[in-house]
Amino acid sequence: MKRQPTIEWQVCGVCNYDCSYCIQSKVYRTGHPSPEQVEQFLTFFAGLPKRFEIKMTGGEPFAFRGFMERIIPGLVERTPHTISVLTNLSAPLAIIERFAALTQGRLGVVSASLHLEFTSPEEFVAKACALREKMDPRAHLTINSVLVPGRLQRVLSAKQLLEQAGLTMFPQIMKADGGIASYSAEDQAIIKDLVGECPTPDRANMAPSYKGRQCYAGVDYFVLLQNGDGFSCRTARRYKQGFLGNVFAGTLTPWDAASPCPYEICPCTVPANRGMIEGIAKAQRRYEEPEQESQPAAPAAVVPLSRLRAGVMPS
Repeated sequence: MKRQPTIEWQVCGVCNYDCSYCIQSKVYRTGHPSPEQVEQFLTFFAGLPKRFEIKMTGGEPFAFRGFMERIIPGLVERTPHTISVLTNLSAPLAIIERFAALTQGRLGVVSASLHLEFTSPEEFVAKACALREKMDPRAHLTINSVLVPGRLQRVLSAKQLLEQAGLTMFPQIMKADGGIASYSAEDQAIIKDLVGECPTPDRANMAPSYKGRQCYAGVDYFVLLQNGDGFSCRTARRYKQGFLGNVFAGTLTPWDAASPCPYEICPCTVPANRGMIEGIAKAQRRYEEPEQESQPAAPAAVVPLSRLRAGVMPS
């Protein structure tokens, strides 16, 4: 199974939203790299031995002025890598349209987060449609939204509005205390309407467990923080494990081989959808080059809704 080498880069900590359910602690939602550090990141990316997808996260990338002033132009000019971004889509439309123009021919995924604490579905859909109109036609636009217990009826209404506009929602189970949030029976019924009976990782983030499966996190996928530290994956970083070195110190070195996943939960679908996990089919995206391998892809793992029993941790 072919993998899509991917780096998730936290380009900044600063965010213009303060969502009550944010998985990041407030202590990490501040700051950004200096201009000199941005250049060091760009030099690091330019020196990678193969083409990666650089998926930029925050904070909120567009809340950092250097993102549009230097990071996007630098990645386009100095590297061959595919450019992706996770954003709350709150930036002014003119800036979003400039991003779409700069990334023509290079854009992979725009994962736009609908945060109903800070925007209305109508405003968000209008901006998402404007982005879709301007961005590279081969790029993939997905609309994600966290399923906060007790607030799911609004998400369901927003999903219907998105679908009327030809957009698809990517629901995300809420993570809490190293596991998943507890949902009432009423919430679980709404979740079934939102995600379907057995959603695959390219349809919803159900925070599954891949414990024991061979995983290429740390090899063809890793996480970079704004301070230059690299970790094999988000969960490893949470437990202060999987440290790969530091970009600024010149010590960042990916691992040589895959290893069994040791964790009870995978809070992010990026590794699964990029083919990093044994037995999980990589999501097919138009921006990627055609598959070179002839063997059939492994079936995508499904996550039964029974995992959402109140208070039950993934196993």
